[in-house]
Amino acid sequence: MSTIEQASEVGGSVSGSTGGGTTPPASAHTGGGGHAHDPHATSTGVTNTKLAMWLFLSSDCLFFGAFISAYLLYRGRPGQTGPSPSDLFDIPFTSATSFILLMSSLTMVLALAAIQRGDHRRVRIWLLATALLGATFIGGQVFEFTEFTREGLSVDTSVFGSTFFLLTGFHGAHVTIGIVWLLSLWGLSNAGRLEQGDAERVEVAGLYWHFVDVVWIVIFTVIYLVPQPTT
Repeated sequence: MSTIEQASEVGGSVSGSTGGGTTPPASAHTGGGGHAHDPHATSTGVTNTKLAMWLFLSSDCLFFGAFISAYLLYRGRPGQTGPSPSDLFDIPFTSATSFILLMSSLTMVLALAAIQRGDHRRVRIWLLATALLGATFIGGQVFEFTEFTREGLSVDTSVFGSTFFLLTGFHGAHVTIGIVWLLSLWGLSNAGRLEQGDAERVEVAGLYWHFVDVVWIVIFTVIYLVPQPTT
């Protein structure tokens, strides 16, 4: 009787090992129909870093819009003391510095194209050129502020002075932040820590820089080119 029971147990184990109860390999559950997903991408296909930058720029538009609106509302109000815009503005000088800032958008595009093709030498050249062009613009803005102050316009001179310095100074702060950002990328590239696979870091910095340039086009048009209303 014990011999028959042992034979039954052996037969059951053999049939269990060769039957349909065998567990399929783990690879069968991940068949060829699966697709690899970028863990940093959102449902829209945009990476989290880009999405965060777009959200930041969108909120920044509200700040600049508020400052521009305040400038337009108060610059022509009667009874203000101090010099008027027509007494201060040097349109050719500001146009030259504005052109320099706009040219920096071109060098930013060239920097992004260079890192996308792995040309690290040109990445460093164009990043540094972009930062230097931005610094030239800031230098022109500092010179302009100094001249306006000597002519008698300051933050507390009039509402025009307050809104002018607040709007242009807020933009200048953005440009300065962009310069520091570009120089940090330039330093990383010199240290060999900015590879072709890090192109998105340059692209995100480029989004910020182009935004700053576009905002200045609006500011320059509103402040320097739109004539002041007569009172």
